[in-house]
Amino acid sequence: METRSNDITGGLSALGHGGSPVPTGEPGIDILEAFPNRFPSRDYVISIAFPEFTSLCPVTGQPDFGTIVLEYIPSELCVESKSFKLYMFAFRNHHSFMETITNKVLEDITTLLHPAWARVKGLFVPRGGTRIHVFAEEYGKLDAARLASVREVVREWKMEANPHRD
Repeated sequence: METRSNDITGGLSALGHGGSPVPTGEPGIDILEAFPNRFPSRDYVISIAFPEFTSLCPVTGQPDFGTIVLEYIPSELCVESKSFKLYMFAFRNHHSFMETITNKVLEDITTLLHPAWARVKGLFVPRGGTRIHVFAEEYGKLDAARLASVREVVREWKMEANPHRD
């Protein structure tokens, strides 16, 4: 199915179903949905911040709170934002260290999208007087010319245009 703007929405199930239930199982790639990138020849950054992230410490069971920021340069696919929100909700009863969560999000996103570049930032609220920020990033398998172009866009993004800088 295409919209009036020619966006391809066929296959998306999370979007448009008001009151979608919060996933009760483990967070996984099966929750995430993608749609075709209409501008695959253009390197541009998509940034999604989820400021209501919660999970549980695997040792104490105490809640961890934070903001998860996904930044990526899409290749052929983009993540659908409501499915990303539901994916983030799936961590609420999940026991894992902050470092593991940040890297799992990166792995699931890169497996789903195969982006030119992706970075996940886990910006966690201090607990016990300690603030933890975890950054994980990965470049796609690109030819030398495309990789150079992507690296330049990423450098500029990190230096100038990043609205979720911390």
